[in-house]
Amino acid sequence: MKAILHADREWGIGKDNSLMFSIPEDMKFFRQTTSGNVVVMGGNTLRSFPGGRPLKNRVNIVLSRTLGKRDDCIVVDTFEKLAGEILRYDTDRVYVIGGACIYDMLLPYCDEVLVTKVDAVGGADTFFRNLDEDGDFSLVSRSDAVESNGYTLHFCTYRNNNVRPLAVGCCKSRPD
Repeated sequence: MKAILHADREWGIGKDNSLMFSIPEDMKFFRQTTSGNVVVMGGNTLRSFPGGRPLKNRVNIVLSRTLGKRDDCIVVDTFEKLAGEILRYDTDRVYVIGGACIYDMLLPYCDEVLVTKVDAVGGADTFFRNLDEDGDFSLVSRSDAVESNGYTLHFCTYRNNNVRPLAVGCCKSRPD
């Protein structure tokens, strides 16, 4: 399983339940990487999408205790059910896409984290763990600088050196 996100210089990932930057190259990378795969998110992330609709061309799994059953995505209300649902798929095709609580909950089970690092400060109110200072993660690749919509960014891949296997019953539930 992988996590995918963009982060500013301070590892900020969002502001007011939205992305901080509009960066076409980052959105293109996200679309190309996750299309045809499985995305895992919390209820607030789903609500942040246009019309609160799930992403097209992907299996959308949402962990939420407040959303009801929907026909357009899979909604589960406990970590146990989330783990069971994720394990129905090839975990190499599963991408955790937010929000912060879902990243925190699933990061130990992600073998890679794909981070678009934006060389700017976005005034975030939500942050991701600083993987450059986290001994469990190693930077394994970093692209050359890319300019997009006035921002400089690098596409980075971090490897989890202590990834835990995801299994039903591996962890206690947390609220969304």
